[in-house]
Amino acid sequence: MKIAVKVLVGQRGEVVHSLSHLPDALPPVTRRDLEMAWEAAHAGAETSAPPRAFRFAQPEAAPMQLVLNDPDAAAWALAVDGIADLATAHGVSLCLRLLALVALMARAEWMRPWFALDRSGLNFDPALLQAAAISPLSRSGDFDETALRALLPQRVAQG
Repeated sequence: MKIAVKVLVGQRGEVVHSLSHLPDALPPVTRRDLEMAWEAAHAGAETSAPPRAFRFAQPEAAPMQLVLNDPDAAAWALAVDGIADLATAHGVSLCLRLLALVALMARAEWMRPWFALDRSGLNFDPALLQAAAISPLSRSGDFDETALRALLPQRVAQG
C-alpha cells in the first residue's frame, strides 16, 4: 500500500505532515533505524524546532491529528527528519515509533527491565528496539502494549 505524505506549513507556523492513511498503516522500520533515530534525537535535544503536526486521513471522518507542542518532541521530530525524511511514510513511522517508545517507557512499569539509564546515557536492550521497530502502531499512533510485549523474549517480559 502506498502512503502519500504531503508537508505543509500551518497557520501558526507549525510543520504539518498530512498522510493518506492512519498510523496503523505505517510500515515497520529496522532496529538500526530506531538506534539512529535515538542517537539523532539525543544529539539534537537542545535544538529549537517549530511545533509539528501529523494529520491522518480517515475514511468518512475528519482527519485525526497528532500535534507535537512539546519542545523536546518537536526537536526530536526535527532530528528524525534529518536522517529519515518526514516527507515519507518510513520517516513518519520512525518518528512516531521513537516518540511512542519513549512515552511507553515513561509510563509502563513492565518496561523497566528493557532499558537502563546510567552515566553514559540511556541504553536499550536490543530486543526492545527490535520489537518496537516491527510492532504495529495503533490507529492513534502509539504502541499496543500487548502486541509489543508479545514480540519480546518471554524470560524478561514475564518478570
